[in-house]
Amino acid sequence: MVAGLLERLGVAAAAYTQGDYPVHTPIDGSQIASVKLLGKAETIARIDQAQRAFEAWRSVPAPRRGELVRLFGEVLREHKADLGELVSIEAGKITQEGLGEVQEMIDICDFAVGLSRQLYGLTIASERPGHHMRETWHPLGVVGVISAFNFPVAVWAWNTALALVAGNSVVWKPSEKTPLTALACQALFEKALKAFGDAPAGLAQLVIGGREAGEAMVDDPRVPLVSATGSTRMGREVGPRVAARFGRSILELGGNNAMILAPSADLDLAVRGILFSAVGTAGQRCTTLRRLIVHRSIKDEVVARVKAAYGKVRIGDPRKDNLVGPLIDKQSFDAMQGALAKARDEGGQVFGGERQLADQYPNAYYVSPAIAEMPAQSEVVRHETFAPILYVLAYDDFEEALRLNNEVPQGLSSCIFTTDIREAERFQSASGSDCGIANVNIGTSGAEIGGAFGGEKETGGGRESGSDAWKGYMRRQTNTVNYSRELPLAQGIVFD
Repeated sequence: MVAGLLERLGVAAAAYTQGDYPVHTPIDGSQIASVKLLGKAETIARIDQAQRAFEAWRSVPAPRRGELVRLFGEVLREHKADLGELVSIEAGKITQEGLGEVQEMIDICDFAVGLSRQLYGLTIASERPGHHMRETWHPLGVVGVISAFNFPVAVWAWNTALALVAGNSVVWKPSEKTPLTALACQALFEKALKAFGDAPAGLAQLVIGGREAGEAMVDDPRVPLVSATGSTRMGREVGPRVAARFGRSILELGGNNAMILAPSADLDLAVRGILFSAVGTAGQRCTTLRRLIVHRSIKDEVVARVKAAYGKVRIGDPRKDNLVGPLIDKQSFDAMQGALAKARDEGGQVFGGERQLADQYPNAYYVSPAIAEMPAQSEVVRHETFAPILYVLAYDDFEEALRLNNEVPQGLSSCIFTTDIREAERFQSASGSDCGIANVNIGTSGAEIGGAFGGEKETGGGRESGSDAWKGYMRRQTNTVNYSRELPLAQGIVFD
């Protein structure tokens, strides 16, 4: 099945059969391919190619660059079903989420095509007669992309679509856990390149490798921007190393996302929001709902309703009409069990979290989503565990709820369910949620590409995707033009 998918997606058989690094599907733990991991020398060689490509691509008019991205979007539409299925097989996402991730790729291509005619600068009034000032944006260089297993294709597309229309080249190091989807994306992009006709060779490079390959990219001064998605631990290594050579980073790191559930909330709506946000992708989204901060007056009713909803969740093969697929691997399962044990030690009452389908899938790790009612926001609650664990905390007044929302190291996504306009507006104000995303009456998960995506504090501060995130992929230049016959100085300085 995998071989047939990869063949239809244009991947040569040698790319996934002749390596020495095994690739497993989390669906049943079986090996589905073997790939070759590249090291430092091969990574540097690809950066070399990308640098040469950039030197040509930066001079191509931006609308023409947008045409390549448009063609790539068309190729993705043609192959959406196959690529979505491959995402399900390799990352364990249910079919709808696999297809949704490819749709994100298509959407960001559409956004970037329009953007290619809107890379606007500014005209600035000059204090000097006979002068004008302007601000322009120029291509930056080789953009390095390091992506994680949980969104194996969309995050690369967010970065690549914007980087290309901005006039840059791209070198991509995907997670070693999901190399097949990366091979497929590269093959599809090459199909778009062929249709485009005259793009420079090496414009988008793929490096399937481990730590050595990532370090080569992070340390290379010819890569002025590294966009890295992953754990906070990873970001603590990448950020300082890039900064040490005065490069830029776009960091998309941990999320410990909360929902404030007010007594005025529509509970039917809220429970639906909790369910998708907390158990979608088996809790393996950076925007997964991990903390439910619920008013004490409705806590018991809400917990009972969420438990009832959890009891109806279908767990199993993500391709077979189930709602929750597997965790990515045993390491993730062990981390979940460790967190639940610690929650109990810290006074929590734990519901769910057990391994499921072990007899049917002894080498895969399916779990029932867990709820942990906690007496306080303890150490385990403040730590992000990449699994479907929902910590429940009670609050008595709104100020306490805001404090709990903000009192964690991470700052990615947040939401409030309320019908009180004062609470909703306060939550989104400067004294409200300190997260990069703050929603009202919608869950923490499932962001659209039109808005800039990213968070604060230990989430890294990066922004990708929509709004003006494109500016992160370009360099700003201020221009002053003298069209007079005089040479006045700024600030009225006289230098005779």
